[in-house]
Amino acid sequence: MTPAGGGGTPTPGRLSSRAPARPRALTVALATAGSVVGLVLLVALGEWSGQVWLIPPLAASSALIFGAPALPLAQPRSVVGGQLLSALTGFAVLAVSGSTVWGAGVAGGLALGVMMLARTPHSPAAATAVIVVTQSPEPLLFLGLLAAASALLCAVGVAVGRVRGATRYPTYWW
Repeated sequence: MTPAGGGGTPTPGRLSSRAPARPRALTVALATAGSVVGLVLLVALGEWSGQVWLIPPLAASSALIFGAPALPLAQPRSVVGGQLLSALTGFAVLAVSGSTVWGAGVAGGLALGVMMLARTPHSPAAATAVIVVTQSPEPLLFLGLLAAASALLCAVGVAVGRVRGATRYPTYWW
């Protein structure tokens, strides 16, 4: 039996796969624990301060930091810089278009270009630009909380990276 898409020699009763190998149990446990700790810390800070610290794109950022710590998208420069530049892009579009779904779409797309030019690629951050346009948060408060939340996730990533051993985080800072 030949697997769909070809490639690999099939094992009797099993199709071969080009998917990455399953990570070791310890790697999965540390990544999961780090992500839970980072996101729950954001929730706790939100409860303590009465402000929203956890927005959906930060959960996606956490998935990159802990699940794919060696990728350029997961490095602190990209996480913090990408989030902030995308939010600023969202605020610029908001100022021109107002809070419209059309503006949200434009902001999400423009955020990609801004991140690419700044060499801070971070795909979850494009959603942050959309949130800014659709929700119209207070700029200084939102930017401050976003910077702190992004940095906190990176700090937890550094701690988990020291425990993980094989794949240290980050591979570069700037």
